[in-house]
Amino acid sequence: MKAAGTRLILALALVLPAIGQQMPPGLPKKVASRETASEAARVNFMYRQNVLIEELDDHGARRGDYQETREVAFSPQAERTEQAVGKPRKNLARLSLTEEDFRDIREVQPFLLTSEKLWLYETRFKGEETIDEVECYVLDVRPRQLLDGQRLFEGLFWVDKRDYSIIRSYGRAVPQIWSTKGENLFPRFTTQRKKMPNGFWFPDRTFADDTLPFRNGPIHIRMTIQYADYKQFQTESSIKFEPQQPAAKN
Repeated sequence: MKAAGTRLILALALVLPAIGQQMPPGLPKKVASRETASEAARVNFMYRQNVLIEELDDHGARRGDYQETREVAFSPQAERTEQAVGKPRKNLARLSLTEEDFRDIREVQPFLLTSEKLWLYETRFKGEETIDEVECYVLDVRPRQLLDGQRLFEGLFWVDKRDYSIIRSYGRAVPQIWSTKGENLFPRFTTQRKKMPNGFWFPDRTFADDTLPFRNGPIHIRMTIQYADYKQFQTESSIKFEPQQPAAKN
């Protein structure tokens, strides 16, 4: 997000590593394997992504917003396809959304730590915590390095101890982009997942409430992303059309 961080209000406890606790053997690889299976299952689902980004004044009142809704599906080759539902509402006062913002909405906020991506990250064990009555391991995940053009995740994962599913994440998309021409800054966020009937946890809601420290003055933003109407489809299915009958003559 560019201007024309950082205080965050979250209902999450600060997670600190417990003295003497060590990472369970093979935990990152087990998580990545489960995430890979979850991604394979999610390919068979369509869903709707509702995005709301609000720009707030010093009193917390809305002074501008951006809203869009997209229908998301995946091809048999696991390629993501999107179709906008109506026209986006663009009414931001000082912010300008960038290509990186929209890429983060697609890739980083609903991030899955698959086996293919695991090598990009360093992982540290932060301890254990119970979230929504689910006993979890907590992993600290950071990029090994950042190359030009990359958008990666930095933060925490809460991992179900029973099957190694990630049920919640908290962090930010990196890198922040600073240059002599301006800044492109990104908020800290929480993504909650929900358990589906197939046993996997899919992204359900992303929320951010952050102040971005631009050089020409801080900007308070709030972001909400809803992942709704998950519907499974069969890639091998086909649509059949009945031949049209000629109109009866009088």
